[in-house]
Amino acid sequence: MDDATDQNPDHALPLPELVEARLADDRKLAEPVKALIREALGDPGNTEDGARTSTGPLYLGKVTVTGFRGVGSETRLKLRPKPGVTLVVGRNGSGKSSIAEAVETLFTGTNAHCSGQHPSHAVRWRNLHQGEQTVVEAKLAVEGDPSPSTLTRTWTGDTFSDSEAVLRRPGHGTVPLEQAGWEQATRAYRPFLSYADLDNLINGKPSEMYDNIAAILGLDHLNAAARRLTAVKRELDAAVNAEKDKKPVLHAALEEVGHDDRALKALLAMEEKGGPDHAVLDALITGAPAADEGRLREARLEATAETEGPDLDRVGDAVDTLRKAVADLDDLKGTAAADAHDRAELLQAALMHSDRHADDTACPVCGTEQVLDREWATRAEAQIVALLREAEAVREAEARLRSAIRALHNLVLPPREIPAVLAEPWEAWGDCRRIADPAELAERALRAAVTLADACAIVAGAAREELAAKDERWHAVVGLLAEWTKLSREAAAAKPRRTEVNAALTWLKKLTTEIRDLRVDAFAGHTQRIWERLRQQSSVDLTHVGLHGSERAAVRKLIMDVTVDDTEAPALGVMSQGELHSLALSLFLPRAATADSPFGFVVIDDPVQSMDPAKVDGLAQVLDELGRDRQVIVFTHDTRLPHAFRSQGLPVTVLKVERGEKSKVHVTSETDPVKETIDDAMALAHTKNCPETALRHVLPSLCREALTTAIVEAAWIRRSRTGRSAERLQAAIDATERLIPLASFALFDDGLVHPDEEVRSRLRSLYGDEGTTLIHQCQQGAHPGGFLPRDPVAFVRRVETLATRIRTPEVQA
Repeated sequence: MDDATDQNPDHALPLPELVEARLADDRKLAEPVKALIREALGDPGNTEDGARTSTGPLYLGKVTVTGFRGVGSETRLKLRPKPGVTLVVGRNGSGKSSIAEAVETLFTGTNAHCSGQHPSHAVRWRNLHQGEQTVVEAKLAVEGDPSPSTLTRTWTGDTFSDSEAVLRRPGHGTVPLEQAGWEQATRAYRPFLSYADLDNLINGKPSEMYDNIAAILGLDHLNAAARRLTAVKRELDAAVNAEKDKKPVLHAALEEVGHDDRALKALLAMEEKGGPDHAVLDALITGAPAADEGRLREARLEATAETEGPDLDRVGDAVDTLRKAVADLDDLKGTAAADAHDRAELLQAALMHSDRHADDTACPVCGTEQVLDREWATRAEAQIVALLREAEAVREAEARLRSAIRALHNLVLPPREIPAVLAEPWEAWGDCRRIADPAELAERALRAAVTLADACAIVAGAAREELAAKDERWHAVVGLLAEWTKLSREAAAAKPRRTEVNAALTWLKKLTTEIRDLRVDAFAGHTQRIWERLRQQSSVDLTHVGLHGSERAAVRKLIMDVTVDDTEAPALGVMSQGELHSLALSLFLPRAATADSPFGFVVIDDPVQSMDPAKVDGLAQVLDELGRDRQVIVFTHDTRLPHAFRSQGLPVTVLKVERGEKSKVHVTSETDPVKETIDDAMALAHTKNCPETALRHVLPSLCREALTTAIVEAAWIRRSRTGRSAERLQAAIDATERLIPLASFALFDDGLVHPDEEVRSRLRSLYGDEGTTLIHQCQQGAHPGGFLPRDPVAFVRRVETLATRIRTPEVQA
């Protein structure tokens, strides 16, 4: 069955190659954006250890199931690993669905029933009679490999998810299934369709129906890349939005700080043209000084806070020393020492005058001539020495006074910068340096020092309080500033990458939509062809299948346009359950048949439910066509499907599943149903000492069953040739109990029950008189008297011959 998508050379490329070709051809897309797309896509062919699947189809060989659901001890399902249709038939409870789910779980690790995804909720996955070990294994034929591979899944724990699967492949060793490279393909081309999946495919919510169809379009690789890019975008958006959300909070906090130059500086740096000035913000956060006017004002306030007045202890000591020196000098007044001191000073003054006026010997005081001569000078010098020795105490007192004045003057040292509020007391204190009178100096210096010290203490205290208040407000906001600055840097770094990610997402979504529409259109044609086969005599015509929305869209749905007798109608509202299941198969099978799927097999469980006989015939035709290129394994309890294959002459392999005691499941190749019944009858005929009742009633009844089966099969073959209604034929067969009327459907083309004599005449003309006789004898077995053949073995052989002739088209035509 060729996939219609292969008719478009570009679209037919494997998805990774198609994307790479589009990327290479797009000259407008920036290289960083292309790199992002490639990174998001990854390499679906690579695995951690480099294991890769083959490019050719993969077929299923022998499947072995142990301890899984309804299967107890080891059960083998022997499949031929090549294209063709295999029907696995069994009654409900026989274990066939357990085998189907085991195969699905082997490859995927899950299934709808065991994982609780089905409305019936999770079922027991470990068999009651084989609880020690649960294992599913399959032999796989991989094109290009010299011998089969083996895929094994073993359960190691008590929950359904506690399983491990390994693949042993010739030339590749043994690797975990996750490294086999099939995970992506299993999702994209999903070769498994259970009844639950079939139901969910068309009975879910609109978004679920969209997702179910989108999944079988094989776009999961692109959707996964879009999800990865969306996750990256979400992180980048979060970084940008976090900065935006925090900014007004920080603005308000900075404005509440008040007259703090740091807050103003932060606000200006935040709104810097071209983006925040992070260097300034960092300096503000760490407290680094900044040489600007605001910082200078801050420095002045800090200087004011550190302003100190005169050291009152030192000033007090200096004043005390000065006052003591004054007192000591006053105490020497009027004493001989003081008089000697005064006379010494007077003589010294006279000597200095005589030295300056050496030619004038007259006394400058009394005017006496010739008194200030050299002799006088010698006597005066000697007298001064004597007087100075006598006046030593006065000289020492004067020296101490001068030292005390100088010490007090030295304490008057104004700072480089005087706060305006302290200008007056500092000026009063500074004026003390110009006071020569020791008594006045002592008085004014002490008063000025106390006044200045008090003023400094008050002003400095106020400055310190202001600084403390400002620091408290600043510290309350600096943490928020640091947080926002970090967010700002992250946002600044995120914005260019976010632009690239947005561009990558836009490009990828556009390509996804394009490929999706191409594949939907291609699959729609294939789906409609399958639907035409499956719908048979249905009046519903499928006109369009499409998808509305996108994978991440809030509103997305599957669109199916149909007409009923040329009148438009909603598909889900007018289709019967059988038609809906046929539609679901029409949607699923094209994807399973696509040429780029690595799986050469498809496993379908219970597709026949709710289908009328005509649709079962159509399903057999569809499966037969699919089986020409694919290995098709269908599990069913409905015997109509094998019958549909046989009645239409379609090749098929039928395996029969039966369940015995303690969940022992047997799988056998189903023999010809006529031959199987004849064999049972022959076994009874050969039984020694067989009770007469069994030979009289059971043996004819078995032979009647063989003839009934042959007649019904011939009737369906004739119906296939004539095109009569399958529903009418099935209804007629169900309503007909006797063999002679039933034979009408195998002998005549009109599908009507003919009179008994007309039927007998037709039988005699085709098979001789024995034909009517054998039918009559077989029917007698159901009557109270029954029919006892003289030679039971010969009787069974004659019935077998008649059944063979009836079911052979060339004979009964």
